[in-house]
Amino acid sequence: MARARGQVTAARAGARTVAAALLAGLCLATAVPAQTLRWASQGDPLTMDPQSQNEGLTNAINGQVYERLTRRDRTLAIVPSLAASWTQTGPTTWRFHLREGVRFHDGTPLTADDVVFSVNRAKDPVGTFSVYANALGTPVAVDAQTVEFRLARVNPIFLQHVDSVFVMSRAWAARHRVLRPLDFKNKEESHASFHANGTGPYMLVSRQPGVRTTFRRNPAWWDRHEGNVQEIVYTPIANDATRLAALVSGEIHFVLDPAPRDVPRLRTTPGVKIVEGPENRVIFIGMDQHRDELLHGSVKDRNPFKDLRVRRALHHAVDIESIRGKLMNGLAVPTGGYTPSPQGAYDDAELEARAPFDLALARRLMAQAGYADGFEVTLDCPNNRYVNDEEICIALAGMWAQLRVKVRVNAMPRATFFPKLEKWDTSLYMLGWGGAVTDAETTLTPVMRNPGPKGEGLYNYGRSRNERFDQLAAASSIEPDPKKREALVKAALREWKEQMHSLPLHRQVIPWAMRTNVDVVHRADNWFEVSWVRLR
Repeated sequence: MARARGQVTAARAGARTVAAALLAGLCLATAVPAQTLRWASQGDPLTMDPQSQNEGLTNAINGQVYERLTRRDRTLAIVPSLAASWTQTGPTTWRFHLREGVRFHDGTPLTADDVVFSVNRAKDPVGTFSVYANALGTPVAVDAQTVEFRLARVNPIFLQHVDSVFVMSRAWAARHRVLRPLDFKNKEESHASFHANGTGPYMLVSRQPGVRTTFRRNPAWWDRHEGNVQEIVYTPIANDATRLAALVSGEIHFVLDPAPRDVPRLRTTPGVKIVEGPENRVIFIGMDQHRDELLHGSVKDRNPFKDLRVRRALHHAVDIESIRGKLMNGLAVPTGGYTPSPQGAYDDAELEARAPFDLALARRLMAQAGYADGFEVTLDCPNNRYVNDEEICIALAGMWAQLRVKVRVNAMPRATFFPKLEKWDTSLYMLGWGGAVTDAETTLTPVMRNPGPKGEGLYNYGRSRNERFDQLAAASSIEPDPKKREALVKAALREWKEQMHSLPLHRQVIPWAMRTNVDVVHRADNWFEVSWVRLR
């Protein structure tokens, strides 16, 4: 562990040099109008194609440009957006009436045909929204302002799935040859990589990946701006100290992800304030349970992660309180649950309970499994996606070293990390899962189900297979009776927990840092809605 920390320290020293140069450039910037919002976080959106990569920051930034039929209010309730109203006309039929007078940024009107196109485009497996779009059934344009969704079976959280698909212009997509989502994992680039044409409150002006992305207010937006931001300048700043310095100096107005260790100091820094709250997101470790031999491991002709005893041993060896207190400065809620919010497990205390930290038990389990001498494996980890993601992976490597498991931490930017996982090029990995939805369905089906043709298990990068779990989860997806569905969801989560197909760590508590003249609305999905922001 000391060696790994030394390597990270050296890397950070180099990063500080680059960061200092970046900050100097920010400081040389000319004065900006009072209604220009400059904000930053550690990473960059992956693409401007709104149906290519289902990743939090990417969705939030694209969500300033593109809209859905529905949207979330301040409490995460689903409310009308591009659809003015909707009705469920039967158990498997929903009808949406589009808002009159909505236009895309290029001036063309929104029609039902655009909605049908967008849903069908999102179903393409090359993107990462197919599991949600497929759950919407068949979209049909009844007339220019009406869309009907015809489902093959009941979908108890249909509106949650509708709220996952951005609406694009069919004509614009055809004109620029982007009728399919961008194949990001295979490094495809297209017109949609750097350009956008939505209906939302802001219009994309320029996109410089890794440098700067700018937007200006849409003067023809159908809705009313509650805030006063006229221009957005987003700058990714990877180094924690540089983001902090830019905020304190006033060059940046808002930081999405201040480092937890800096939050106490920021609370007492003149001109700066902190707004915080729990996030609907669970951080966990996944393991390859598909291959007979690990792709990135030392053991030959065997896969240690196929053995439940090994998975349990790794879990018992995690000192989660050390991570919560020392790394996260208390900004984490340890859990044994698997849903982004406890509500997904119906606040069931048994499903939320975490197996205890017990090194002696972990060592016995490893010996029983035939791995008393441990093994080597690579842990793939992002270094700019979750709060202290790389640091957590390094800490886990040190904890598992006590089981003689030699973990090589392979930390990388999110733009490299997610394509790697999408290609199943991993043996052990960190992942976070969450957002606006608290229902278990949007974890059970995309993250835990056996990989299937309709996007099931799309994010099950360990490709675990559990037929009992899969049957329970599949049944819960179409069960209309709330009590019966609750029983199915709990049974599925209990089966996953007993087999420990993944190792839960904690749910994040998200602090936002900003200048005192910036008023924002903090949501539990960590979504920064600029149309609500007011600069004073």
